[in-house]
Amino acid sequence: MKSGMPSLSRRIAVMLSLPAALIAAWWFASAGSQNFYFPPLRTIMETFGKLWFSPQAIHNIAPSLVRFSIGYIAAAILGIAIGIPVGASRNLRNVLEPVLEFLRAIPPPVLVPVLILFAGLGNEMKALVIVFGCIWPVLLNTVAGVRALDEVLAEVVRSYRIGAIARFWHFILPGASPQIFTGLRQSLSIGIILMVISEMFAARDGIGFALVQYQRSFAIPEMWSAIILLGIIGIALSMIFRAFEAWILGWYHGLRQSQRAN
Repeated sequence: MKSGMPSLSRRIAVMLSLPAALIAAWWFASAGSQNFYFPPLRTIMETFGKLWFSPQAIHNIAPSLVRFSIGYIAAAILGIAIGIPVGASRNLRNVLEPVLEFLRAIPPPVLVPVLILFAGLGNEMKALVIVFGCIWPVLLNTVAGVRALDEVLAEVVRSYRIGAIARFWHFILPGASPQIFTGLRQSLSIGIILMVISEMFAARDGIGFALVQYQRSFAIPEMWSAIILLGIIGIALSMIFRAFEAWILGWYHGLRQSQRAN
């Protein structure tokens, strides 16, 4: 236990060294800034504390996180549910591949006007934009993970006539899960970007809405503080995801470490 603590401390120090250096460089480089569009970092941080630690901030932060969560979780479920049968069946893959490639090539932001017509201006439209953008990394990585399953193990499963449900839970899903989590990790940043973009169109709340309002009213320190908030949210979500991934895929990381040791 004691031997692991210095290693953990070194990892944390390495992780924080570059952000700390960049923040220090920004702080001293902007200390005497008179530029209206690039105020000192000290001014931005003072504005950040007053703006985003106030009771009113929850009215912009909470809706954004709810929309992101709904869209991201829905994209994850749909991507896995579609990707597993597509990856397992060559015929289904050949039928769906042209349609999937066509839909994947459409940038999600251009669908906002179309989704407004069908879903209105509410949370449904914003969640659908996030779903459409986040589903592709999950779907494609799920397909790749299923296709990469060990053929010998697959033949053993078929030989023992293991049922479909047991085959899914004990062979397909565990075997493809490392690749699935790769897609989920890629979708995380895409979801944050689309959350902000969707809130810039006909929204009444949310971080993206606040960011546009600050930009249009030339509230520059407030605008920069909203950008910093998005970065902090991205870091927090990434850390939560990494902890969840380490918990779910603990067996996989342990197997890889044992293979390296050998």
